[in-house]
Amino acid sequence: MTPPAEGIDLADWPVAILAGGMAKRLRPLTETIPKALVSVAGAPFLTHQLRLLHSAGLRRIVICAGYLGEMIEAEMGDGAALDLRIEYSFDGPRLLGTGGALKRALPLLGDRFFILYGDSYLPIDYRKVAAAFAASDKTGLMTVYRNQGRWDASNVQFEAGQILRYDKKHRTPEMHHIDYGLGILRADGLASWPDETPVDLADVYGRLLSEKRLSGYEVMERFYEIGSTQGLAELDAFLRRQPAFSPS
Repeated sequence: MTPPAEGIDLADWPVAILAGGMAKRLRPLTETIPKALVSVAGAPFLTHQLRLLHSAGLRRIVICAGYLGEMIEAEMGDGAALDLRIEYSFDGPRLLGTGGALKRALPLLGDRFFILYGDSYLPIDYRKVAAAFAASDKTGLMTVYRNQGRWDASNVQFEAGQILRYDKKHRTPEMHHIDYGLGILRADGLASWPDETPVDLADVYGRLLSEKRLSGYEVMERFYEIGSTQGLAELDAFLRRQPAFSPS
């Protein structure tokens, strides 16, 4: 029997934060620092992201780092200051892409884990997402949002609770939803991909979907992101409006 969302303890659920990209759209801000450390509302973005995860009940973090990743580790350390346990998985001599970085991090992640894009700030109920994953009995889960092209280009056809099509490159008029930026994956979802090889997470999701091993969960809260200067400004304004806002 699937436990209700309120009965799920997320403290032992690892979260893989994909923070290895070069963030070219944010240059010159990211010429000398990684995107995760870009200042927003008076603090590094990653600090806000980690505080949000902590407030959701999550405690185990694995940062998949690449470009200037050593600066992230120097800034965040082991996470004790935020009451978190943070570990790091580095790409190595070449960037592995989002999927390849996850494969390399599997020894730290275990059998099942959340996946969070390193530029996404997602104020939702993470327990409900975990409950939906448990109920699906699938290898992976993708959260989706009815975007209608508002915040970014829609890339998911989602109907009657099912993902029918997902494609970031070839979009169709039926795609009204977007990949929200949060997923859950079992380790065996990466088994067919070779080690130490660049792979995009979108390709991992696409293969799982074709094999009917990917479920979808629709969220109603809009996402915030710092992948662009506009997104950075929107998140800054959102965070400063929060009643408990503190930049430190």
